[in-house]
Amino acid sequence: MAALTLQRIALDGGAVLDDIDTAAAGGGDTAPVGPGRALYVKNGGGGSITVTVTTPGEVRGLAVADPVLTLAAGASGIIPLGRIFAGTNGRAAITYSGVTSVTVAAIELEQ
Repeated sequence: MAALTLQRIALDGGAVLDDIDTAAAGGGDTAPVGPGRALYVKNGGGGSITVTVTTPGEVRGLAVADPVLTLAAGASGIIPLGRIFAGTNGRAAITYSGVTSVTVAAIELEQ
């Protein structure tokens, strides 16, 4: 898995997410977790893709379902990366059903 570098975005300055994204890794990616952090995904491919963030822990003994984001061709979306997604390395593990023309960015909103 490739480790995504956190990109900080100032709320008062705006950002063009296409300027900070990178190609999604075929074996998946990892990203930092925490308040105000999220994964931006853009599907530039010709078919839909599914993005899954692994939830390694439990809440009160119950497994937490992995969040899934399905993006049609040409669509983009954001998945919040709260601390519940932290694996043993402290990062979220992310997989993609396809990576052709898919770009991603780990982002943090700053005030």
